[in-house]
Amino acid sequence: MVKFSILAGGYNTFIATYLFDSSAGTLDVSAKFPAGTNTSWITPHPTNSSIFYATNELSPMGALQSYTTTSDGVVSGPHDTVPSGGSDPAFTVALSTGQVAIMNYDSGNGRIFPTDSTSLKFDNDSAPIITFPPPVGGVSHPHMAYEYEGEVIVPDLGGDKLWRITRDDGPAHPGDWNITGLIPQPLGSGPRHMKIFGDRIFVIHELASTLTVQPIPAPPNGTSDIIDSKLITPSGLPAGAAMAAAEILIPNPTLKFPTPYIYVSNRNTGVQDPRGDAIAIFEHVNPGKPDEGLKLITEVFTGLDQIRGMEIGLERNGGDEFLIAAGVAGSAGAVVYQRVDGGRNLTEVARNLDIPTRTTFIWL
Repeated sequence: MVKFSILAGGYNTFIATYLFDSSAGTLDVSAKFPAGTNTSWITPHPTNSSIFYATNELSPMGALQSYTTTSDGVVSGPHDTVPSGGSDPAFTVALSTGQVAIMNYDSGNGRIFPTDSTSLKFDNDSAPIITFPPPVGGVSHPHMAYEYEGEVIVPDLGGDKLWRITRDDGPAHPGDWNITGLIPQPLGSGPRHMKIFGDRIFVIHELASTLTVQPIPAPPNGTSDIIDSKLITPSGLPAGAAMAAAEILIPNPTLKFPTPYIYVSNRNTGVQDPRGDAIAIFEHVNPGKPDEGLKLITEVFTGLDQIRGMEIGLERNGGDEFLIAAGVAGSAGAVVYQRVDGGRNLTEVARNLDIPTRTTFIWL
């Protein structure tokens, strides 16, 4: 029997812990812990599994918080809270540098905070606001921060760009992060989240509901053509459906899952499909060849309403066999799937309806 503890954030004032028993096929809410308002995104420390960080997605000023947890999901904190520098921070991530990035969706800016030796206290005085230039006649909407080889790449849903920011090595502002380049994206596509695998960037575009793949351009301002773009909207949608791509996962290959399949979610913000939202599974085929591209493997309908958060478990304890997902609307709760056929498909294992909606998860 294998049991997993999973933390979950959402739009309320608590962080929940789920207990997933893979043998019994059960998913139970084991506890709820008081937290900041709208802890809509939670992210683990990169090396210390007892520490995690959370946004407070609030307007006109959000916040970043630090927490600790035991291996069985007993949460303590917040241990520190600092202002995000803007409105409605929808994403945070802990960097390998010991810093924590937070992006403010509605005010077009973000901050990257140093932490102290405990990784629990933020240096509010050493995290200047990074402001992303808005498009002509539009608004910048930074929706994520992705660390890659000394850079932080920020998908801008409003500006149709991937901003590249790096640390300042000069004497005036050593350690500060500055915008040093950009990677253009299709106009009107709304890049939301991204992953890098090998030497390719995979981007999920909210407004176009597409998945794209392109080479990583040379920094700071190199460009590259999109190799392939695939619509990820499910088949057979009802009239009045309005799809908006949300999340992308590319788990590292293992002996059990040798192919790095791409899992993407699509939120239906319009007339709901009786089947619920779908998770589409793609394969990156023939990399580096003339016929390189993206191939749809299957669509898995979940019964969920507006899937915003989904996460695959940890390889170290066998959790990478499973994926948990939840909607940000409705009352369908959270569901755990088993990755089957080498990751080409998903089979439902357990579902819990006690908490109607969740937005983000951490497997412990």
